[in-house]
Amino acid sequence: MSKIIVVGGGASGMMAAIIAARNGNDVTLLEKNEKLGKKLFITGKGRCNITNACDTEELFDNVVSNKKFLYSAFYGFDNKAVMDFFEELGLRLKVERGNRVFPESDHSSDVIKALEYEMRRLLITISLNTTVTSLIIEQDKICGVKLKGGKKLEADEVLVATGGISYPLTGSTGDGHKMAADSGHEITKMYPALVPLKTKERWCYALMGLSLKNVSVTIKNSKKEIFSDFGEMLFTHYGVSGPLIISASSFLCKLIEKEELKMTIDLKPALSEEQLDKRLLRDFEENNNKQFKNAIGGLFPSKLIPVMIEQSGINPEKKVNEITKEERKQFIDRIKNLPLTITGTSDYSEAIITQGGISVKEINPSTMESKKIKGLFFAGEIIDVDALTGGFNLQIAFSTAYLAGQAM
Repeated sequence: MSKIIVVGGGASGMMAAIIAARNGNDVTLLEKNEKLGKKLFITGKGRCNITNACDTEELFDNVVSNKKFLYSAFYGFDNKAVMDFFEELGLRLKVERGNRVFPESDHSSDVIKALEYEMRRLLITISLNTTVTSLIIEQDKICGVKLKGGKKLEADEVLVATGGISYPLTGSTGDGHKMAADSGHEITKMYPALVPLKTKERWCYALMGLSLKNVSVTIKNSKKEIFSDFGEMLFTHYGVSGPLIISASSFLCKLIEKEELKMTIDLKPALSEEQLDKRLLRDFEENNNKQFKNAIGGLFPSKLIPVMIEQSGINPEKKVNEITKEERKQFIDRIKNLPLTITGTSDYSEAIITQGGISVKEINPSTMESKKIKGLFFAGEIIDVDALTGGFNLQIAFSTAYLAGQAM
């Protein structure tokens, strides 16, 4: 029996503690917050999207950073294994649109309760309001941890699962990264990811609160196309957000600090330019004697109409029967390629995850043990791995934690 300390009571910390305890180890979990799973509680808008029920190969397609590192983790404890694990704990699950898996109750608190109940059943010592300040290392071997106030706790092995630095109010303040750095590990540059984007154009701000469904977005830098997809987006008081934009942000984090990026919105992706022209002509014929500003109500949400009139370059007072073919063509181009300039991302307070972290080069991908310090393990968001929304980041947390728990 080994004496194991788990630092961090989030998704990966709780999972690793359970697996390690099931293997007969004496496990203590240390959490600096007053309760377990504070970030897990707000995941999936409080419903907790625990994984995605896609084919295992699709898990890799949704990983943004260092997918090869996760080969052993995903195949060692895949999405089906995660679902089986929770259902064995008595948590009933359901699969929704996009293969997203949620607790049937729609309450993230039930996920936390299931994990906490299993930890207590396994007699895991849970110490809340306990802050670890540093790791105790002797001759490249972990020996324990030092707590705030100076107290030392001995251990044969230690797992650090303190998360990233997104949503800092949940306790994700980079403590684990400092511990890792102090013990000689490389921390790759970190960025807020799965996060809203800031734009230069002021007309965008006037649309705050407007949601557009079934639109297509393309983002390019000076050299190539970076992202293109179809879905739903939302205008904010400083730029754009929504599922489509949140996903796009993870591909832009490292590029946006170097240059502004060009984004275009296709407001009518289901229509070709020719089909859209026919639609426009039909609308104009039905409103033959009306001014342009009063003839396009059927094309856009009312809040978007003033912006599209301005973008068209057509005099809003002009009768539609006086609009030239060239003006119409220019208007169609704006509908299919509404331009925005991306100047940055929101900060960590609005980021779902952190991109970057402990370099995967310094972690054994089969066990999550440090290659530098014997007996020191890492799991979850603290590592430089991240994925798109849809349950994939929690899958990473559970899979890496499972491997660590098994190896300890």
